[in-house]
Amino acid sequence: MRTDVFIALGTNIGDRAANLDTALAALAMFVNDVEPSPIYESAPKYVTDQPRFLNMVARGSTALRAPALLAKLKALEVDMGRQPGMRNGPRLIDLDIVYYGAAIIDTPALTVPHPRLRERAFVLRPLADIDSNQRDPVTGATVRDMLAALGDGGDLVRI
Repeated sequence: MRTDVFIALGTNIGDRAANLDTALAALAMFVNDVEPSPIYESAPKYVTDQPRFLNMVARGSTALRAPALLAKLKALEVDMGRQPGMRNGPRLIDLDIVYYGAAIIDTPALTVPHPRLRERAFVLRPLADIDSNQRDPVTGATVRDMLAALGDGGDLVRI
């Protein structure tokens, strides 16, 4: 059985576009029918003294259960060269599960939907480009509604 998933990708170190391309190509090893969103450039959030980010979302399907998908994503980050660092600090690549089907998961290792999804225009905007009618299983709101609730949404620039 396959589950539809949405995965957020972000990078602000090195060749950011190449980092996204590499991550997307590697995702195809364990996520089928990967559909990437447009790429957006955004100012850093939370820790602001760092380079600007490139962000996107990819939709696909996987036979992996959510914990195994998370393990594959974190292994891919390490394989690409991500080093441990401060929370929300600069990173070569960041891969997060945004949605795993309609599942609501809350464990010490994994929270799905992504817990800060609703405050991040840099995730919601590319997600809306793929499926603005996607419903959040926690709130019932559509991606379009959540994006509209953010108002301006920051300084996103579509690349």
